[in-house]
Amino acid sequence: MQIEDRLTSAIEICAEAGRLALDKFRDRPSLVVEAKGRQDWVSEADRGVEALIRERLADAWPDDAVVGEEYAASEGRSGFTWVIDPIDGTTNFVQEIPAWCVVLACVQGPEIVAGVIHDPVHGETFAARAGGGAFLNGRPMSVATDTALDSGTVGVGYSNRVDAAKTVPLIETLIGTGAMFHRNASGALSLAYVASGRLLGYVEQHMNAWDCLAGQLLIREARGRVEDQDAQAMIEDGGRVIASGPLAFDALRDMAIEAWAD
Repeated sequence: MQIEDRLTSAIEICAEAGRLALDKFRDRPSLVVEAKGRQDWVSEADRGVEALIRERLADAWPDDAVVGEEYAASEGRSGFTWVIDPIDGTTNFVQEIPAWCVVLACVQGPEIVAGVIHDPVHGETFAARAGGGAFLNGRPMSVATDTALDSGTVGVGYSNRVDAAKTVPLIETLIGTGAMFHRNASGALSLAYVASGRLLGYVEQHMNAWDCLAGQLLIREARGRVEDQDAQAMIEDGGRVIASGPLAFDALRDMAIEAWAD
């Protein structure tokens, strides 16, 4: 019940945070935006949304730890840690492209136990609890369980944390298999699309924990395959993400590892 209750809270908190973010998105001319690095943006909306989420988590679960993209981590005593990405897809957000989301995951030790990816623009909430299945707006969802690479579309992500040139041979190999590739500049939303069967898979050489933990749980609970990872290690250092429906996973993993090799 502790995890179920936390998932319920996460869904409610993400809905409230999404309303705040959507108000900011609709008032883009007044939004204050700063550059953190090359193609790496932060807005007052990111900070305001994360502050709201932290406040709600402190009210509901005061003994839980919190890690977020925009503020320093806070320690807890319960053994649970919340991981926040207030707006995943900030580049889209600041350029008025409606492909971004609010992301919240809950971790217990090395395991991801609950995750929510909320898309306020389209009114979609993807949610999962470890061992409890994955749901889109309360309805069960599933990955594409019987789709091969040559019949599907794979999301491909990259960032300035890695050599983006290594993405090129991966895309070339994907095209050579007959697959389509997709990039929407929101890794979390792409992972949610894998969990709901819209994309066949998603690969990215390095993702931060707040971008990927919720989505990885969604895919696993939607009968997909995800590389095994320690959630605490991902919080500390981030790492690569390879996830897909079961039929395509091995081939997708092999071509990604080959493309990313030194």
